[in-house]
Amino acid sequence: MAGLMKVELDRLYDSFNSENSATDPIQIVRRYTRPDDVEVVAFCAASLAFGRVASVLQSIERLLAIMGERPAEYVRRFEPARDAPAFDGLVHRWTRERDLIALVWVIRQMLQRSQSIEGFFLEGYDQSALDLSGALDSFSARAMALDLKAAYGKVPKRPGVCYFFPSPSKGSACKRLNLFLRWMVRRDALDLGIWTRVSASKLVVPLDTHVIRVGRCLRLTRYTSPGWKMARDITASLARIDPADPVRYDFSFCHLGMMNACGFSRAQADAQCPLRGVCRPRVRTRRRSRRSSARRKSAR
Repeated sequence: MAGLMKVELDRLYDSFNSENSATDPIQIVRRYTRPDDVEVVAFCAASLAFGRVASVLQSIERLLAIMGERPAEYVRRFEPARDAPAFDGLVHRWTRERDLIALVWVIRQMLQRSQSIEGFFLEGYDQSALDLSGALDSFSARAMALDLKAAYGKVPKRPGVCYFFPSPSKGSACKRLNLFLRWMVRRDALDLGIWTRVSASKLVVPLDTHVIRVGRCLRLTRYTSPGWKMARDITASLARIDPADPVRYDFSFCHLGMMNACGFSRAQADAQCPLRGVCRPRVRTRRRSRRSSARRKSAR
């Protein structure tokens, strides 16, 4: 069964492994060619990758319109007090203007301190660790230890920018950080692979509702609640199929779910699923009401 699953997952991967296979924020990132611009745009795009795809793309485009043709240069010169007016009206779901100003300000401080986001990330990266749990904890903790006062004035007890810097140790699946890392570390027709010092074998799958659905349908996890444990569990299952590059299937899983082809816990079951034969969709059945049950009993 494991051999058959690898064959089918590889076939699914190949069907999505092209630049324009599906609408995705990475297509915006791919417009840029300079590594520093790619890194900055990718971090901002991944940070905003929550909600409907159309809304995500619109918010990314609005932020990049502020940054101009050279986003990395804009960030290096960014001053919250001077540049804040350009962010008026720029909100994404519950993220407000001031939170996005704080995000750009934090990235500027990363670049000042470590020359790149990669350099800042590597300060907490342990090459001998099994995965990136510790590195992500360190990255987020050090990011939130940077100055926030210039962006917020009086810093709230839990500023909105914290949402962009979650931690595995607190149970978060860290979906958007893992998405950014996938883009930066892996290289294929989609992922950019501009980072060279982090191993793809240590990446953790960016867990979203679509990956959860497909992952449960394929029995890749024993967990039912989303979080870091589930993300790591799905990744460990995929590592048994491809230990060098376990998250290579992430994009295809996500977009398989977005196409509503996965029938996990749905009446359609596997009728539309390209993984039919290796998935086990657990068909949802209607629950009979107490009233209808009573009628059936009385009719006997």
